[in-house]
Amino acid sequence: MIWKQWRVIARRSAIYLLLWWLLADGDNSSWWVGVPAVMLVVVLSVVVLPPVRFSWAGMIRFLPFFLVHSLRGGVDVAWRAFHPATPVNPSLFEYSLRLPPGAARVFLVNMVSLLPGTLSTGLSADTLQLHVLDAGNDYLAELVAVEAGVARIFGVPLQAAA
Repeated sequence: MIWKQWRVIARRSAIYLLLWWLLADGDNSSWWVGVPAVMLVVVLSVVVLPPVRFSWAGMIRFLPFFLVHSLRGGVDVAWRAFHPATPVNPSLFEYSLRLPPGAARVFLVNMVSLLPGTLSTGLSADTLQLHVLDAGNDYLAELVAVEAGVARIFGVPLQAAA
């Protein structure tokens, strides 16, 4: 079964070997531990995380949006920390996910926490629970844009909102 996925195994092996080499600062004496560790991780990763579609073009298109919003989020949080008079109106709300279950949804949940003033607090069925710093901001538009970007990255269609 695993051997039918030789391309995935080869790609992951190359990535994990490169990561090992970087973590070991290029020390060749570490390979006696690194190669068996990488082999074990590759096999486990293929079993636990089956291959998913991934679009580098989608990622490249998503990256500027994400970087701008992450920077804006960092500046906003810093501003609120150093200027206590800035209004904070925290709230919890739920967002109906349109991404199908799987890696794309997990990626979205993690990306949302890096946006300005948002934190993913829970995931159940097709609903993402969020904590926001200021309920007056338009988080819904950002969430819709992030979800569409993630759908392009993973090449999955968005479902109708529940």
